[in-house]
Amino acid sequence: MKMFSKFLACAVVIAVAVPLSGQQPPAPAGGGRQGAPGASGAPKPQDTEVYEPVPKVVTPGASDSQPPSDAIVLFNGKNMDEWVQNRDKSPCNWILADGVMTVNKSRDSGNIETKRTFKNYQIHVEWKIPENITGTDQARGNSGVFLASTGGGDAGYELQILDSYNNKTYVNGQAGSMYKQAIPLANPNRKPGEWQTYDVAWTAPTFNADGSVKTPAYVTVFFNGVLVQNHFELKGETLYIGKPYYKAYDRAPIKLQAHGDRSEPVSFRNIWVRELE
Repeated sequence: MKMFSKFLACAVVIAVAVPLSGQQPPAPAGGGRQGAPGASGAPKPQDTEVYEPVPKVVTPGASDSQPPSDAIVLFNGKNMDEWVQNRDKSPCNWILADGVMTVNKSRDSGNIETKRTFKNYQIHVEWKIPENITGTDQARGNSGVFLASTGGGDAGYELQILDSYNNKTYVNGQAGSMYKQAIPLANPNRKPGEWQTYDVAWTAPTFNADGSVKTPAYVTVFFNGVLVQNHFELKGETLYIGKPYYKAYDRAPIKLQAHGDRSEPVSFRNIWVRELE
């Protein structure tokens, strides 16, 4: 019986020890832990470290509304030299007062566009619906930023400006929409009389030699710091009537709209753009 007890005790020790050692994975050749940095044949941190090209240094503005060091200033309140009338390229005749540029709704004016042309870029635009605004629906502080002006009138890709603080309209035509295509993800409008901000990343469409679409246009929009368009893929130009379609172009001006409604005109300030490679 004593001998049997000793045999049983020995068997228990072996039964416990053997399975535990059997659960460990075999050591890889070379003795290191499999996949560990520094082990023979294993990846190293340096394998995924990139040192060139070095991103260029850009000095940010003193505030988020001020242009960074590499920006092209399109309007800083001093003059309207970067803009021309869309219809005939004559000097911009909108109203400049107190550092603010205001839509001129007279018949001899109309939309304005930049003298320069752009492709892919980041743009900052501040705009204001007048405090004494009247009208309803689309006839209440209507304007727009055309991220690419492809011709006269309203040809191009429009990011809508409108008083949408307390004004019902079709949702793909309210402020923050890509007109008639993209409903904004939120409504962060401030009251009329308060300044509003658009910060936009625009990726222009590209075209094949025959004019067919190679890559579509994309847009990301922050409205008063709130994301309202998240890398939205456009189906073509923004049209008032009909289905969108693409029209081949390479570079284009940026356009601001003088809408024909009778409400009080919209104002602009602090407009700058950063061209993107």
